[in-house]
Amino acid sequence: MRTLLTVITTVFFSCATWAYPLDGYNYTGIKRLEGYRLVQKKKIRGNFVPRGSRMKMRNVRLRLHNNNFELPKTDPVFTKKIVDLLGEDKDKYGIAILDLSRLDKIAYAEYNANRHITPASVGKVAVVTAIFNELAKHYPGDTGSRERILRTATVTADRFIKRDTHQVPFWEKGQKEVSYRELRIGDKASLWTFMDWMLSASSNAAASMVVKNAILLNHFGKRYPVDDKQTAIFFNETPKKSLTQIFQRSMTEGLKKSGINTAKFRQGSFFTRGGKNAVPGFGSRATARELMRYLLYLEQGRIIDVFSSREIKRLLYMTQGRIRYASHAVLDKSALYFKSGSIYRCHTDKKKPCKKYQGNKLNILNSIAIIETPARKRPKLFYMVVVTSNILNKHSPTEHHNLALKVHRLIQQRYRDNR
Repeated sequence: MRTLLTVITTVFFSCATWAYPLDGYNYTGIKRLEGYRLVQKKKIRGNFVPRGSRMKMRNVRLRLHNNNFELPKTDPVFTKKIVDLLGEDKDKYGIAILDLSRLDKIAYAEYNANRHITPASVGKVAVVTAIFNELAKHYPGDTGSRERILRTATVTADRFIKRDTHQVPFWEKGQKEVSYRELRIGDKASLWTFMDWMLSASSNAAASMVVKNAILLNHFGKRYPVDDKQTAIFFNETPKKSLTQIFQRSMTEGLKKSGINTAKFRQGSFFTRGGKNAVPGFGSRATARELMRYLLYLEQGRIIDVFSSREIKRLLYMTQGRIRYASHAVLDKSALYFKSGSIYRCHTDKKKPCKKYQGNKLNILNSIAIIETPARKRPKLFYMVVVTSNILNKHSPTEHHNLALKVHRLIQQRYRDNR
């Protein structure tokens, strides 16, 4: 039922975490990786990362490669234990958990996992999937060309970035610290860097530029990258209905090829007003179960192909700034592959005060995570978590933070019981 109260605030916010292994600079050309690596060496100023964030590129592996099973049936005992962790707010959650610590004793639990939700910034994994699908389509069997385009295609921030307040990291050789600021029109970086900003700093501005380039890849194919003049002509002269059709094709084709049901998970809009004004959307949606299927297929190398799955996993690897579900100290020694996103909205009702991440009209927080404990070649614990929630008047990051501890302890106990 629609309320008569006036909505005074609508905020879209996503986690600010840094991803990709820190030894990846020479391979990707993502400059902030070298900056963060030098911080860990105490050569420049900055924050140290937890132990679980220090793995090398070679250790970020697809742990289910050549194990192409589907999501198992729910385990009723495991499911009850998971639901009990949710407490009185259980019906405000959608949750899916897949314990893969012992492949001979896999257990799957879910609750409200078919409930449709707005993915918020979790939808950015669909965007990066679109980029890798376009590259695989135009350069099948040629990963060298894909890497070259990711490294050398220059993206220039334009009107599509307006308006976003997320800050992204900048670093140049010789600087004594990594700096942070919002993207500005005219900023230039590689496509790989923009994808890193989209997933690590969760920049909506960067995400809209990546979406724009997925559309360009879909339309121009092997002629991509094209210069700014050709880009402007294409977006200014193509009818908006046609732009939406190309947008939809680029955002759904890779997911469909990978076996994902796009009626249950897709990203159908830009992440900024500037992008939405330029290209009308077609609706975003997700369910906890389909997001879990995405994580499973990613580990199996089935999201586009093995090269693409491995690179997406590396882009999701957290190397600083663990917050929300990923923030609990119990996970410090774990490798986390993580994305989160939130939307909160406020009424003017003073009896129900509204704070950041504590909306009294809407308070969505979604988290997806792959957890490997401890972070090393052969972790003892290996499990996947998808949590969606809409708990009004409660601080959603704290709720997810506390849930992470409970889930981890339950997985630890299950591991001990199965030895």
